[in-house]
Amino acid sequence: MKPKILVTDKINKVAGDILSEVADVDFKETLPEDRLCEIIGQYDALMVRSQTKVTPKVLECAKRMKIIGRAGVGVDNINLEEATNRGVIVVNSPEGNTAAAAEHTVALLLSMARNIPQADLSIKQGKWERSKFTGTEVFNKTLGSIGLGKIGSRVVKAAVAMGMKVIVYDPYVTRERVEELGASLVKSLDEFWGVCDFITIHTPKTRETAYLINRNTINRMKKGVMLVNCARGGIVDEEALKEGIESGQIAAAALDVFEKEPIDPNNPLLTTNGHLVMTPHLGASTEEAQLKVAVDVAEQIRDVLAGKSAKSAVNIPYLRADLLEPVKEYMNLAENVGLLARQISEGGIKSIEIATRGKLTQYDTTPVKVAVLKGVLSHNLEDVNYVNAPIIAKQNGFEVIEARSEQLGSYAGSITVKLNTDSGIQTVSGAMIADKTPRIVRINEYVTSLEIAEHILVAPHHDKPGMIAKVSTILGNNNINIRMMVVARKEDTVGGESTMIITTDEHIWDEILDEMKQVEGIFDARYIYLRPDKTSLSLQHSMV
Repeated sequence: MKPKILVTDKINKVAGDILSEVADVDFKETLPEDRLCEIIGQYDALMVRSQTKVTPKVLECAKRMKIIGRAGVGVDNINLEEATNRGVIVVNSPEGNTAAAAEHTVALLLSMARNIPQADLSIKQGKWERSKFTGTEVFNKTLGSIGLGKIGSRVVKAAVAMGMKVIVYDPYVTRERVEELGASLVKSLDEFWGVCDFITIHTPKTRETAYLINRNTINRMKKGVMLVNCARGGIVDEEALKEGIESGQIAAAALDVFEKEPIDPNNPLLTTNGHLVMTPHLGASTEEAQLKVAVDVAEQIRDVLAGKSAKSAVNIPYLRADLLEPVKEYMNLAENVGLLARQISEGGIKSIEIATRGKLTQYDTTPVKVAVLKGVLSHNLEDVNYVNAPIIAKQNGFEVIEARSEQLGSYAGSITVKLNTDSGIQTVSGAMIADKTPRIVRINEYVTSLEIAEHILVAPHHDKPGMIAKVSTILGNNNINIRMMVVARKEDTVGGESTMIITTDEHIWDEILDEMKQVEGIFDARYIYLRPDKTSLSLQHSMV
């Protein structure tokens, strides 16, 4: 009997031509949960856009389901955990809308600079207000791009072609990559804010980038700056943006994404008195982009049903207990060692060296390597998982080096990650100690025993009395509670430089870190976040 595929959400009909090569295909409108539950049990595959919600209830009813395809990038409407637990592959199309999103960014930038929406409305009202809508040329102006991913790279190329001077802030790309595009790389946002005539955002929303555009950063920008955001809602503090526009600090802004979508009727931006262009998340809404994502995802569904592999799987539905079982206790530790190494490093990655030691070397450590790569890459990329982490590393040209030593050393089994970037080398080691308790045991030359905590402050300082008290006072004054504190020293040394490591109950904001850096004897202050293993890794989350 031929497999059956359900396609919803007005997906381009070309998908049906591709899918019908291996299955019977039914096209339907967007279905509510109850109706979808009634019929989903007869289908082997499901293809959706963003409207259909694939909930745990739907998946429970999908007894024959093998694969779900999202014709687009985000998979927020699909319950990945439940799909994974039920052995259902979830795929998307991560590159299908790249050109569309980049072009929309440029369109918004030019529309904003030349007052096109306002002039259009005015002339349709029978007015002729040429002097009122005098615009700004982009030629010879400075565009600052926050992020240089696939979309950001296209925008930078377009800006350079229009004669703009382009600077890039992206701590995860190399200077050579930026200069190839005709742009210049800055190492910190301190060098960025005050020199940009235009700013465009091309970064995922992460802990680091949430509300990156806020009252503080807006006030540090060049007066009269123009801002474009086609990336993610929540990167821009919408109330602060409204204030910045109305005060004149921001001359104009153009947004395609919002913190809550569809836009909340009470959103402060809707009553902004100033130059603001808004579109309803149209970045990927072109006929070409919708065709590309439909073809991409349909081909993956077809291939999986024909017994082949998917190129853009976003979860891990198949079990490889033989690989995972011996090393599963090290998986969360490995991911956090990689995540920590990336957060204390700067610049574009050249190579990642992963060394396992002791009893770990008795087993196939491929899962451990993949966990390290996921940790390293997920600090600055969205949607990194155990399936695509090795692929992303390969696509970006990172050299991944593996080393093994059967010598036990101080621990039964340990993992060391040496991250080589164009700004230097950082090394982090983790081990399982005592009753299988994961710990970070070394950061560069500093020996420690750090628990895997969500919020961490790392502060290298001059090893002298009173330093801990000064940092603790700053945290207390900002109502941040300390959970644990250790001082890491180089082996067999007293005095000189030490590193203070403090775990807290909440995020430590940049303003607090800046205050600490002003204290005499504090060399640096850096906020680190890790991922405690709150639920043990199950076999459902094993390697493909």
